[in-house]
Amino acid sequence: MERTRALIYLDNNATTRMDTMVIDRMHELLQMRLANPSSQHAAGRKARHIVEQARESILKLCGGRTHGMASDQLLFTSGGTESNNLAILGLAENIPGAIVVSNIEHPSVLAAAEHAGTLGREIRYLSCFSNGVVCLDQLEGWLATQSTSGSIALVSLMLANNETGVWQPVAQAASMCRKAGVLMHTDAVQVLGKSDLDFAALDVDAMTITAHKLHGPVGIGALLLRHNVIISPQHFGGFQQLGLRPGTEMPVLAGGFEVAADNAVSHLHQRVSKMEQLRDQLQEKILAAIPDAIAVGAQSDRLPHTLSIAFPDVDRQALQLALDMSGIACSTGSACASGSSQPSHVLVAMQLDPMVVKGGIRFSVSAETLDSEIDQVVESLMRIMPRMLKK
Repeated sequence: MERTRALIYLDNNATTRMDTMVIDRMHELLQMRLANPSSQHAAGRKARHIVEQARESILKLCGGRTHGMASDQLLFTSGGTESNNLAILGLAENIPGAIVVSNIEHPSVLAAAEHAGTLGREIRYLSCFSNGVVCLDQLEGWLATQSTSGSIALVSLMLANNETGVWQPVAQAASMCRKAGVLMHTDAVQVLGKSDLDFAALDVDAMTITAHKLHGPVGIGALLLRHNVIISPQHFGGFQQLGLRPGTEMPVLAGGFEVAADNAVSHLHQRVSKMEQLRDQLQEKILAAIPDAIAVGAQSDRLPHTLSIAFPDVDRQALQLALDMSGIACSTGSACASGSSQPSHVLVAMQLDPMVVKGGIRFSVSAETLDSEIDQVVESLMRIMPRMLKK
């Protein structure tokens, strides 16, 4: 029997593989056969304790305030997409004015904003420089002329881009919004476990995180809300989580999320150091082996695990498929847009040459990635690239 080739997994921005400690904790909780955490009997209270312990722990790990009259709030959701939808639609629902998003946001933010637009809301898009960073001057201009150009209800700007890894100036944008009395949301899905994350220091009103980007389970995320921020529910039919996100909470997923977040933050600096080393090693070896290749966003500060690299005039989908057949998992952009023949909206927004956009591939490493796997990826690219260029 032919031996199955080991998978080299470099698509960690789409999802990470669950940590064994997370699996063990979830298995432990599953074996407890927990009751509904909303039930008032002893079995329900036991389940409720697990959920609330996870809620407080994750909030604290993200730099939220967990004690006192000014405590922040954490709403569990089904993941980053739901959290972003709840933030965009729920924060602005009862506030007149435009919703501002950048043109490099995750599809879940852009689609939520577009939906708000169909309901009559004005949507404004922050443009992006060729280095992958949004133009804050544009936002500053809009905020300074609110009285003459119309009001702004909400600004949503991701903390770091999911395709290029480029950091965005969220703290500066939040300061501008605070002075103008405008609500600010950030999608920090790719940041938790990859860098220090401090909700209070960012001074945003809402922040999205999710478990499956940090070796936790798929199916649970969260929206952090600053103390006293009002949000309108987008789901109905229950009183759970103060009715702001109704539906029976899942203690097993919450417990898995808690362990994943704790592991990620506890080992943050050693994980970041390793991921950055692997990312740089992959970038340097690809550029040395394939001189025409371009590291997109490399001139900007980036997340330690993300490498957007373009092979000009190469069909990105054909290349991704060839790599997959070689046992290498990577992507051509956001997982939520995979399967689409459309070019990456992020690379297009950066105003890169169409031939560069055409050949854009994303590699994303994790703390589990091996040095030997980096060499295998480069060897595979060198073998594949000649036939890609002939097409």
